[in-house]
Amino acid sequence: MLILPAIDLADGAVVRLVQGDFRKKTVYSEDPVAVAKELEGAGAPMLHVVDLDGARMGAPQNVEVLLRIVRAVQIPVQFGGGIRSVHLAKMVLALGVQRVVLGSVLTRAETTVRHFFATLGDRCVAGVDAREGKVAVHGWQDTTELEAVDFCKRLEEFGCPRIIFTDISRDGMLSGPNLEALESLCQSVSVPVFASGGTSGPEDLRNLVPLSKVGLEGVIVGRALYESGDSLAGAYRRLAGHGSDE
Repeated sequence: MLILPAIDLADGAVVRLVQGDFRKKTVYSEDPVAVAKELEGAGAPMLHVVDLDGARMGAPQNVEVLLRIVRAVQIPVQFGGGIRSVHLAKMVLALGVQRVVLGSVLTRAETTVRHFFATLGDRCVAGVDAREGKVAVHGWQDTTELEAVDFCKRLEEFGCPRIIFTDISRDGMLSGPNLEALESLCQSVSVPVFASGGTSGPEDLRNLVPLSKVGLEGVIVGRALYESGDSLAGAYRRLAGHGSDE
């Protein structure tokens, strides 16, 4: 099971929000590149970089910071936040990003969504964010009437290669992942799934490991790293050591 550290960007800094609320923002570092290099040194297989400003504004806002991160590390970078056109996705990939995360755009017409998946292939991933089981969009500011699991099944039919599932109620709360929702999703689709939101420590990762047998490819961790009381590298190594069933 892959453990991907999250680097959430706002105004050029590394931050964390509580349940996506910009009024509940904590700044962890003014140097995202240093954070990225430390996580790479700790053994992270990939960085999950999110442009929170971009998700809210509808277009990436921290591109210069993203470029500096990509140039500073050797491991792949996965990036999301405001990518709502194929043109923008290709521009971001051209910077050296390995994969782009698509979010709000996936609620558009079927032909548009199919075009994204057909054009980008395995270089994209669907970011599906849910609040009380319903899909949320536009940086979590709006909740739709779409049932999250049904939505993911439809995305798979459209050609989606991979899904990141975030339970907004758990994000930034350190209350543990929504195991029931994740199991339901993994059993409903055949594409790889990443869990996001709620992971607080090794016990949560051990609880997730059994789901790797039914399609959970990995987990994205954020606040658990930055508020562990340990160094960032030390916190990552401690969590990664519990992310397997060996």
